[in-house]
Amino acid sequence: MHIDALYRFPVKSLLGEQVEEVRLTGRGVLGDRAYALVDTTDGTVASAKHPRKWGALLGLSARFASEPEAGSPLPPVVLALPDGRELRSDDAGTDSALSELLGRPVRLTSEVPEGSRFEEQWPDIEGLAPAEFIEGTTHAYEGSEPVSAIGLGMMAPPGTFFDLAALHVLTRATLEQLTALGGGSDFDVLRYRPNVLIGGTDPGFAEDAWVGRSLGLGDSARAGVSMLTMRCVMTTLAQGDLPEDRGTLRTVARHHRREIPGLGTWACAGVYADVTGEGVVRSGDPVTLA
Repeated sequence: MHIDALYRFPVKSLLGEQVEEVRLTGRGVLGDRAYALVDTTDGTVASAKHPRKWGALLGLSARFASEPEAGSPLPPVVLALPDGRELRSDDAGTDSALSELLGRPVRLTSEVPEGSRFEEQWPDIEGLAPAEFIEGTTHAYEGSEPVSAIGLGMMAPPGTFFDLAALHVLTRATLEQLTALGGGSDFDVLRYRPNVLIGGTDPGFAEDAWVGRSLGLGDSARAGVSMLTMRCVMTTLAQGDLPEDRGTLRTVARHHRREIPGLGTWACAGVYADVTGEGVVRSGDPVTLA
């Protein structure tokens, strides 16, 4: 097995950057989800998982102005807007420009608000998530589709903008399996926003068997695979050159529903992991399974 590609998303829910190497730390990929937009009216962290409010975020992309370094302050990020303009996180007018673009008052920050939460819309797709979880977290509706309010980063290190866990790993084999099952939908890796895309595995949903095991990444980095990754409406949205397509999520819900201990049965693809050994990893590095 080997690392097929590496991805970093400097701002939560914006398009990110494919990079040739990253540093894995106890907080995940250095610089990943380092910033987020926060709704100044209620403190909610903006997430495209609530598409009516925040789907426009997927029309923006973010990159670091300079490479982040361990132990140093975060460098500014550069945001590319759909009209070709660029904004920097350290420019005085950035928050105003983003608020005008999104139609809601927001601030771009690297500081996680206390008690922060995000919102997630549940499309009308059978088998997507346990009904009791959706019912227990619903606080609003978009038409007939419930919207949950969920605490941020329940399995991630404190002070991070991850929805759940610090590292997301996906295999090329899973994308190929979904493509074979998907009736023409495009299962581009960009829909799934992994940090590490792994190639050279057995065919099928290869990473299912990795839960509870340890991945060796490159020379020294290690990651403990903690659970399967639940999939959401965000994978269906238009982003980059990809069109909106709910068929992608229906395919996962129809063909790959899996029990997550203590959490019920979910539509899954990929795995979450915790970094258990820090180090620099590069595209093409070997991957081992212990």
